[in-house]
Amino acid sequence: MSDLTAVDILIEPDTGSIERARAVNRRMPLSIAAGITLDDTHLPHITMLQRYLVTADLDAAYAAIERTLAATDPASLSHHVPGITYSEHWGPPGQAAAVLGVRPNQLVLDLQAALVAAVAPFTGSGGTDAAFVTDPGQHISRTTKDWVETYVPDRTGANHTAHLTVGLDTVEHLKVLQAEPFDAFDIHPATIASPLVMSC
Repeated sequence: MSDLTAVDILIEPDTGSIERARAVNRRMPLSIAAGITLDDTHLPHITMLQRYLVTADLDAAYAAIERTLAATDPASLSHHVPGITYSEHWGPPGQAAAVLGVRPNQLVLDLQAALVAAVAPFTGSGGTDAAFVTDPGQHISRTTKDWVETYVPDRTGANHTAHLTVGLDTVEHLKVLQAEPFDAFDIHPATIASPLVMSC
């Protein structure tokens, strides 16, 4: 067993927001090898926090997380979705990860700060492939490992870039989608998920 485990804490959107994400996903080309299909086993979500936790301390860390989540009313959390955007950081040349960028309210950021504090005593550094759930022979990219390593502080608080990943597409097609009119909407979380061991 690895000394560290990569953990992801997620917000699960309401059903209306999931359908909006799926509608965008259905416009992504199926011909892209690493494409994503949002179905019943691949639901869109919003990442709150990613951390490497000391494996031996997982029970204590999970208990601290559950206490923090139990003190939060999911109905108080909201995210505004103004439109489609994309990141070439995650795609091969000419392709990019399509996302619905979301703007969290202050209570989301307060919860994130509370979660960071809750897991701080159990956080480690230097996670390897063994920190993730993988298939035989599968390797975790350096980008993913570094992303978890630097999630705090690079993607928390004022730097939190919350989003719903909706697929992989060509940059050319994503520019077309981005230029189209978009009916902005708000996400009202259905639940805050218990921590999950990360896979890739």
